[in-house]
This record gives sequence, structure tokens and C-alpha cells, in this order.
Amino acid sequence: MFDYKLLAALAAVVEQAGFERAAQVLGLSQSAVSQRIKLLEARVGQPVLVRATPPTPTEIGRRLLNHVQQVRLLERDLQGQVPALDEGTLPERLRIALNADSLATWWAAAVGAFCAEHRVLLDLVVEDQDVGLKRMRAGEVAACVCAAERPVAGARSVALGAMRYRALASPAFIARHFPHGVTPAMLARVPAIVFGPDDLLQHRYLAALGVEGGFIHHLCPSSEGFVRLTEGGLGWGLVPEQQVLDELARGELLELIGGRPIDVPLYWHHWRNGGELFNRLTGHLRKVAAECLVPPL
Repeated sequence: MFDYKLLAALAAVVEQAGFERAAQVLGLSQSAVSQRIKLLEARVGQPVLVRATPPTPTEIGRRLLNHVQQVRLLERDLQGQVPALDEGTLPERLRIALNADSLATWWAAAVGAFCAEHRVLLDLVVEDQDVGLKRMRAGEVAACVCAAERPVAGARSVALGAMRYRALASPAFIARHFPHGVTPAMLARVPAIVFGPDDLLQHRYLAALGVEGGFIHHLCPSSEGFVRLTEGGLGWGLVPEQQVLDELARGELLELIGGRPIDVPLYWHHWRNGGELFNRLTGHLRKVAAECLVPPL
């Protein structure tokens, strides 16, 4: 049988990115948390953590994290069925990986009422939409919104819709770099803005225009900062349309090549054994996303 105090220690160390913060969350000393991890490793016969900064789970550690997250959600279902178990319980905390552009646009309006009604707290891990699923695979989150359709083993995937991106730049940037008009080949020769090393959206956009290979670019791992840099004339970038409707209306940002948006599909992934809470959240997201996102292909 599992000792869930030991599993809780493992989850806290990974979720809090260290032993010290995990101890604070659990109300224990750092030494006590360390002893619980060592005892868990003794019982499973192998390490459950890589002692790095921050600590990361091993393969067996990821499996244990997946298990404890699903147990938490199933316990919530049981508390709802047995009122005596629900006395004084804290709101459920859901750890979800989410792409930054969703967080900056539709996500808050989509989940606000749901979290209030069901007493849910969110612990959001911001990742690029192309790599968010790795957090579920690592057992670090219970769900994610990402661009990958295929779920990891033991999880479900639901299409939500797509975010529409447009290649934009400031009027000053366009006047400086494209005095005679924008051509695809010229886009690769002027500074672009990229969210991070895993962001391949600009690569796909240029490839669709027939331009292959690398290009010069700034890195800006902030959705809001990305828009500000674009407005400031530092480069051109692919920006969610719904994030800059006002800027487009005021002429502060202009589309480089009209009629060439790129749609990025978004999928909601969650564990199959996530309990009734995730079933309700999934239904809620499917309904709300239909109003916020471009319909899925």
C-alpha cells in the first residue's frame, strides 16, 4: 500500500520547485521532507527525484506524481458524495500547463465563473503551445492546453478550437524596412520577435510563404511584452488577433501580408481518472472555447 504522506512530499517538492518551499507548504521542516523522500525511495527501490535545481522527477517519480494527482481528484469526488468528509476542506488546486497567449487572451474569461462555482484554485505553468504536453508526460500537471492533438498514455484530448495569428509590425518598422512593399524573402532579413527557443510559429509562417532556413530575431518570453516590442518597432511578429484588436483598429500595428493568417489549433488534455471535476471543466471549456476561438478544422 502507498503511504500518501510520502507521495504528498514528492508532489510538493516538484510543484514548489524545491525542498524549502515544499516544507513551508506542508508545514514541516525541510529535514522532515527530505526524510520522507528518502523513505519513499527506499520503499520503491530507486530514486524518485533528480537532485538538481529545481529537483525533477525520475521516470518512477513521474509515475508516482501522475498517481497522486489523480487520487486527489478522486478524493474530491468522494467528499462530494460523503458530506461528513467535506467539512473544512480547502478548495481544490489544479495544476495546469497553459500557453502564454491563451493566458493573455481568452483563458481568464473562460474559467472565472467555473472556478468560483466549484471552489477551484489554479496553479498555472506557462509553456509554449508546442511543448506544454511535456509537463503532463513528466507528471508535473494534471491538465494542459497545447497544440498537440495526441494525448499521453492515460489522458484524453479534446479539440477546443484555434487561435488566429497575424504577422504584424508597427508603421515605423514597415516604413524603415519595407519602403517599397513587403515581400516574403525580405521578412527573413529583418528582425523578427520570437517567444522562445521552442516557438516555431514564425518558422512555419515563413515556410508557408516559401521561405526556408533561419532568420534573425529577438527572444521575448512574455505575451504582453511581445506585443509591446512589436508596437515599439523592434521587429515583426505573429500575434494573436484577439489580443490586439484595439491596436489594429487604431493603426498602431499593421498586417504585413494581408489575408495570410496562421491558425494554431488548441487541445485540452486531462487525465482519464481525473474524476467528475475534470469532466465538468472539460464540458465547460468546450462550450466557452466555441465562443472565444476560431472553430476547429
